[in-house]
Amino acid sequence: MKPIWIVDDDQSIRFVLEKALLRENLPTRSFTHPQEVLKALNDSPESEGPQILVSDIRMPGGSGLDLLAQVKEKLPSLPVIIMTAFSDLDSAVSAFQGGAFEYLPKPFDLPKAVELIRRAVEESQREEVAEERMTAAPEMLGQAPAMQDVFRAIGRLSQSQVTVLITGESGSGKELVARALHKHSPRAGGPFVAINTAAIPKDLLESELFGHERGAFTGAQAMRRGRFEQADGGTLFLDEIGDMPFELQTRLLRVLSDGHFYRVGGHSAVRTHVRVIAATHQHLEQRVKEGSFREDLFHRLNVIRLRLPALRERREDVPMLSRFFMQQSAKQLGVDPKRISEGALRLLSGFDFPGNVRQLENLCHWLTVMAPAQVVEIKDLPPEVLAVAPAAVAAAADLLPASAAVASAASRPVAEASAEPATGVQPAGSEQPLMPEGGAGGAPQPALDWAAGLQVEAAALLESGCPEVWDVLTRRFESRLIQAALAHTGGRRIEAAQKLGIGRNTITRKIQELGLDEA
Repeated sequence: MKPIWIVDDDQSIRFVLEKALLRENLPTRSFTHPQEVLKALNDSPESEGPQILVSDIRMPGGSGLDLLAQVKEKLPSLPVIIMTAFSDLDSAVSAFQGGAFEYLPKPFDLPKAVELIRRAVEESQREEVAEERMTAAPEMLGQAPAMQDVFRAIGRLSQSQVTVLITGESGSGKELVARALHKHSPRAGGPFVAINTAAIPKDLLESELFGHERGAFTGAQAMRRGRFEQADGGTLFLDEIGDMPFELQTRLLRVLSDGHFYRVGGHSAVRTHVRVIAATHQHLEQRVKEGSFREDLFHRLNVIRLRLPALRERREDVPMLSRFFMQQSAKQLGVDPKRISEGALRLLSGFDFPGNVRQLENLCHWLTVMAPAQVVEIKDLPPEVLAVAPAAVAAAADLLPASAAVASAASRPVAEASAEPATGVQPAGSEQPLMPEGGAGGAPQPALDWAAGLQVEAAALLESGCPEVWDVLTRRFESRLIQAALAHTGGRRIEAAQKLGIGRNTITRKIQELGLDEA
């Protein structure tokens, strides 16, 4: 792991932090003033740079806030913790406005300081994983016709620098489309800068977009370049543009119109050459009618519009995306990837996913952590997915939970069971339901023809090209059978094996292979 850089002119502070972090197996490197840090940054390759930076705010030879601004120019995603013995509001505000991860007033409680540093390390490692995933992963996945239309549009726009407005529900992948438009454009060699206009407080958004001059407001101790300047020569992605404050829309319109702007507190025009891609989940035409979005800005942004489909509009992509996200989650966690059963994939494909692709990705990460076996079965899916599965679909796909299967078997008359052909395969047109319409006590019971359902299921798997039809269906059959026997015997394995007519070692081995002892 890369070291934690500590900057403080007080030797005792450096010593205490070094010893505490070394006890936590966290390597450190110490500096006495900001100039040493800047020199080390310039001299060190990126692989030997800091994992996080912990800096005092007032030191001989420079300010921690000035150091923060200069470090963020070089390493924008580096977490920086600002320490100070002068616990005033201006220092705290300035630290956060400059992009600090956290503000640590002195004197501090050492265990709490170490915990804060560890949190910053975890954040840094998550950022590194996200960057690796963005570099290594395919740009976008999708075989559905709606996604193919999006891919074709990106291809047609590959030689254009025109402004694009991307619409679509939250979590549908609008930033991925924006990155693809940038990557395949003439500006691919320039920076791609993204900002979520809904996530930044209204009072800070103007400075975030356009930058500010030193002394422009309380805490502005150094000049700061805004996102428009940072994106010069490249692409600026304005996410959730529909939530931009009305007064800032006028400034944005002017930049789009003539390409120059003024920093907050500045008097000299700054010219920038930026391609703007905007995105929103809102209906902008309706926002214009309501008077909360400028009509002239809407037309300026709405040169080319790309609509990204919701995941429920491209259900055929769910299995492919699920497998991809399971692989990615396993790689992030350093574990073997789990496989989702065909039945579980069908149930996922029928779920509406209000959070779209982002929700599916989070779900796959949850399954990688929480599913007990290497094969994710229907019973392993989270409650919100199982809760919306219609009973009819569950029965047709052999999705009844074990408790329901046991109840069905227990309430079935013995005569009905003995009437079933020994092979379990009945001639077409002669199928008999395993449960009569009047079940135990004459109560109406649903007809559940498991043999016919098995035949339908096998045909569907064969049609899909599944290479392991025998194994998939055998695992389901054996799993249900053993669960029913164990439920019947109250969990006594030897008795369950006797009831099933198999050996004690056989049922123990099957329970382990099927992951039933982990459920």
